[in-house]
Amino acid sequence: MSISEQQTLENGCVLHIKTFDQLATSELYDLLHIRSAVFIVEQNCVYQDVDYSDQSAIHLWLTRGDRIVAMSRVCPTGTKLAHVSIGRVITTERGKGYGTLIFQKAIEAARTYLAPVTLIEIEAQLTKQHFYEKFGFVATSAPFMLEGLLHLNMELRL
Repeated sequence: MSISEQQTLENGCVLHIKTFDQLATSELYDLLHIRSAVFIVEQNCVYQDVDYSDQSAIHLWLTRGDRIVAMSRVCPTGTKLAHVSIGRVITTERGKGYGTLIFQKAIEAARTYLAPVTLIEIEAQLTKQHFYEKFGFVATSAPFMLEGLLHLNMELRL
């Protein structure tokens, strides 16, 4: 799969979309650094973030100037979950709408590059349930412990 897109958005951010093989070493390092800083250090979770799902994922991130302000990855069916899934959703600058924007773009990427997609799954942190509900995701499980935090399965039927 060949993607490698870059587009300037109305808010001045630049959206980057690449497969693992298209990532420059410095881009991969930046993405992994942010994931580690947020999920492992900030949220105090000890878990294996580098999970071998990155190699088949579509990676999306927003930059403003030379800084990454949000990121996500889209995993094909059967990679991380049974269906297409979105995960590793992070914003480095909260309260500016970057999380909403990167998640919208992840849903669009799933529909564009992994078509036909009729269902998207996520393992959402319980504290973020309402965020994902704004996009039409519904809970499909009771809360469960994953990577040191309570999560729940959610899905969006397209």
